[in-house]
Amino acid sequence: MKYLSKMKGETVSPPRVSLQEMVWSWIGSFFGIAAVALVHFQALENTDKVMIIGSFGASAVLIYGAVRSPLAQPRNLVGGHVLSAFIGVTAYKLFPGQLWIASALAVSTSIFLMHATKTLHPPGGATALIAVIGSVKIHNLGYLYLAVPVGLGAAVMLVIALIINNIPENRRYPEFWL
Repeated sequence: MKYLSKMKGETVSPPRVSLQEMVWSWIGSFFGIAAVALVHFQALENTDKVMIIGSFGASAVLIYGAVRSPLAQPRNLVGGHVLSAFIGVTAYKLFPGQLWIASALAVSTSIFLMHATKTLHPPGGATALIAVIGSVKIHNLGYLYLAVPVGLGAAVMLVIALIINNIPENRRYPEFWL
């Protein structure tokens, strides 16, 4: 019974953010994703390279919508994605014929190592999983996946976050670098 009682929750829902906060989150996420997508669709579309991956959408929520969260800080954004990409590619290479085990290993090991390195960034779990279950284009990248799309994409989104999140007087980004 004690175990089940832990699932009822103890606190109330957080208050709604201001309209100004919503607008700046929209502006940041629009320009962050637009920058990454522009490179993808204008420069890389007819190549075997990719620049945009689904986990960047989740990163946008954090770095533009929850700018003060420890999970949204530059160390977590870049470190979490790149570390998880490495783990994901390695898991795929170790178990290419057993995607179920490679998937589980990639995500769980990424979480463990992000905790250990203080780079926890929830979208990193998706980045690791994409390395395993992604398209042939993703698999053909091998460890280049760490640099493009993951590292470069996270860096582009970080630059946009630094610019946009510091325009309004009441917002500041980052809270910490290292």
